[in-house]
Amino acid sequence: MRLDARKRNLLLIMPATIWLLVFAVAPVVLLFAMSFWTSSIFGTTPDLTLDNYRVILEDPIYFRVLLQTLRISVTVTALSLLISYPMAYFLATRPPAVKGTYLVLLFLPFWSSYVVRTFVWLPMLGRTGLVNAVLLHLGIISEPLDWLLYTEGTTHVALVYVYTLFMVLPIYLSLDRIDPKLIEAAADLGAGPFRTFRRVVLPLSMPGVLSGCIMVFLLACGAYVTPQLVGGTSGIMFGNVIAPQYTVTNNWALGAALSVVLIVVVTLCLVLFGRKVRLNDVFIGG
Repeated sequence: MRLDARKRNLLLIMPATIWLLVFAVAPVVLLFAMSFWTSSIFGTTPDLTLDNYRVILEDPIYFRVLLQTLRISVTVTALSLLISYPMAYFLATRPPAVKGTYLVLLFLPFWSSYVVRTFVWLPMLGRTGLVNAVLLHLGIISEPLDWLLYTEGTTHVALVYVYTLFMVLPIYLSLDRIDPKLIEAAADLGAGPFRTFRRVVLPLSMPGVLSGCIMVFLLACGAYVTPQLVGGTSGIMFGNVIAPQYTVTNNWALGAALSVVLIVVVTLCLVLFGRKVRLNDVFIGG
């Protein structure tokens, strides 16, 4: 007995749907439910209370760290875009014979672990690190600089380095799909390089730009390892407030509430961003 097209399509999407429900939707639902529970030294009790959210609202430190997280994430996204767009444009305009080599060089640092790529900043920026050693050797400074590491600025630099690929790749894919005939037509109509870029290249690459910005912003908002290793006390982010609730204080309910707050705030930011730039028009081409 042959299945009709509708049932066949349902069977095809069922594995992916089940996977999303089990590994994406269910954990978020459990997290939301746990945020209303209570935790003690004996474990977590599945009751119904708003105490966890009351703790968050009454302690201003959570609000300050959340604002700092959003500020760092926006700054990291902007810096990543400024660095990544020229890189992506350079890659997209290379001859096919050498483009593969440049792509391999781009991906090469990312073959190592995320933690390793973050940890490498410690020997570079520490008191006895490479940067201080070079500056001392050149006579630019007389003693090692202490502010190179464990600051908010270090968190910015490390996050930009770690997440650059997530910005470069979608922009490169958008630029690489632009038909060269469009650029040639703009030149034939008298448009200079800058006007061609502004009126042709940039609008056509906006899907990649927006995709990269969204990915980097989301990843930066949830960053934990990087600010933990190089940020110090002044460069902490909201993830560094959430993690100890699970690993140190054993207050899983408060950790769940903090996670829900972060998810809701980031989702609202993306919704506002989507309304501002009209994502549907950009991605669909309307």
